Amino acid sequence: MNNRLTFRQVEYLREIDRQGSIAGACKELRISQSSILAAIRVAEETTGARLFNRRKGHGIELTPAGQKFLVSARRFLAAGSDFFTSLDQFSRSRPATVRLGCFSPLGALLIPPVLKRFVAAHGDCEFILFEGDQIELRNWLATGALDLVVTYDIGEEYGSAITPICKFPAHALVRADDPLTEKGAVSMEELSQRPLILLDLPETRTYLMALFDFVARRPKVGLRTRSYETIRSAVSNGLGVSVLNIRPSLEASPDGPDLKRIPISDKLRQPTLLVADPYGEQKPGYVRAFIHALYRYLADLGPERFSVVLPEFAQDLLYPEPDLRGRNERAASRTS
Repeated sequence: MNNRLTFRQVEYLREIDRQGSIAGACKELRISQSSILAAIRVAEETTGARLFNRRKGHGIELTPAGQKFLVSARRFLAAGSDFFTSLDQFSRSRPATVRLGCFSPLGALLIPPVLKRFVAAHGDCEFILFEGDQIELRNWLATGALDLVVTYDIGEEYGSAITPICKFPAHALVRADDPLTEKGAVSMEELSQRPLILLDLPETRTYLMALFDFVARRPKVGLRTRSYETIRSAVSNGLGVSVLNIRPSLEASPDGPDLKRIPISDKLRQPTLLVADPYGEQKPGYVRAFIHALYRYLADLGPERFSVVLPEFAQDLLYPEPDLRGRNERAASRTS
């Protein structure tokens, strides 16, 4: 048997039962009688049983096998309707749920004001935020647990689509009454002479210590912690200095009055903030909408408010605005 029942043909058969006649189904569905008869033929060949009995002058009726078939058909059509409804979310900017991953410090420092923009533009939806280190984020993305990830390009590359947003140069976090605050910038050599409060996350610790290896000696580590908030508290309490990247905005999680951020005078590698997703060029509408909200938020802040850097190192921190059209949309624009 070569023919298989289609979703549409199952709908035809359900309509025959609803209308009680082939003619009634044809009229309701606005299709030819031959299409209805073909659906009956394929269904009966598939099941190996007669499903309908025609009664002259009295329309059509279901056989016992036909009644069982229609019970299954209704379940199938209901599931199919749910399936096609769920497909609509991929073209929309506001699905029911977005599974978002981020490098753990960014959860408090960056994500909330971006979500605020997203919701203002597209309406409420549920976000499930996965906050983790670089290794966790790669694993979650690879296993399909996340729609997208916001992180730095530190450590191994992400095996997925990458959208660069901006660069975040390293800077120093010190206590406000530290003599270093009197300087316009501080060197890694000067910082290496103080106890270091280290953001001790996989791959991040390697990146931070490599900054010292490149231009100075390694400092004594006064405290290792996975928490950005603990770093701020430790520096505020005079336990040492820290080297960080993102500058918290006033909308997110601003520093207290006991803290001061200072540019670093050495020319160092500037990590890129990026969005990684598993969709390539064919991103769902809500993924494109989030990337747009993230980019516009940082573009509106400007480098002077999202980074701490000397002017000579502040060139081109923001990448060009990403082209978030899908492959088909770009192809259509080239031919129009």
